[in-house]
Amino acid sequence: MARLEFTPEGSPRRLNTAINPLANSLNTRYFRAMKQMPYAIGFLMIALTLGCAHPAGRPQDQNQDTLEVDHREYLTAATLFVQQSAEYVALCHQAYATAQHKLAEHLNHHIGDPARYAVVLDLDETVLDNSAYTAWQIQANQSFSYETWALWTDLAVAPEVPGAGDFLRFADSLGVTLFYISNRDTSALQPTMSNMRNLGLPQVDEAHFRLKTHTSDKTERRAAVEAAGFEIVLLIGDNLGDHHEKYDKQANDVRRQLAEDDRHHFGHRYIVLPNPLYGTWEGAVYGFNRDISDDERWKLRRDALQPFKAKQP
Repeated sequence: MARLEFTPEGSPRRLNTAINPLANSLNTRYFRAMKQMPYAIGFLMIALTLGCAHPAGRPQDQNQDTLEVDHREYLTAATLFVQQSAEYVALCHQAYATAQHKLAEHLNHHIGDPARYAVVLDLDETVLDNSAYTAWQIQANQSFSYETWALWTDLAVAPEVPGAGDFLRFADSLGVTLFYISNRDTSALQPTMSNMRNLGLPQVDEAHFRLKTHTSDKTERRAAVEAAGFEIVLLIGDNLGDHHEKYDKQANDVRRQLAEDDRHHFGHRYIVLPNPLYGTWEGAVYGFNRDISDDERWKLRRDALQPFKAKQP
């Protein structure tokens, strides 16, 4: 893939070709603001063209002839569900309405300083909607990379997940302390806070953030909140590792059984947001092996399907 060197003059046609898949997925008012920042857009365009995904591979399946495969196409339905379906909006509002009810209930039955009660939330796909990045992956046929992800987060334009802002402002109005425990890298703290301030979200200062340092396991960060004297009333996230570490790095059948065992927590202390885009469940399909090829991932996804057994005529 050729490297593009950005200059302020740039080639508008080439810039638009590179940026449109991402820009078209962003809220229109954000993109209008982006167009006022040519240097930032140029930098984004350069980085998004680096390490471009290989052309579609040709994975083999025992029961099929050789096929041309767009390795990001499998994300399309999931991304459309987030960006287009009323059901996604309804599920998010339902989760946050439940959270609001349980928080108010807890405070009504417990006496004490509300500031000592804490709500712990994940960020991505819990507070901030990053489906525009996934839409760009699909249109550009790009794998996830930390470089392009950092460029997306640096833009600080992710909209809020439906219902998140209302809930956070409600909790803040009660005097409850919010902690944002996220596996965003610590280098993303400032743009993340800028993004959240632009959305009018509360308690957006460094004291309320616990981003990833050396591990994606959130156990230590949750324990640190409790060690500081806070009682965690609610854990809110889109991945069950946001609620308990036992869900991390487990096969999907194990995770599903754990969820069955924990069913009394859901809708009470555990509030779960829908996320069909990615998660530990997908990593489990791949055996948590980050080094396998797109072709191997394609095959593992197909092998994990559980179709009904049709009778042969």
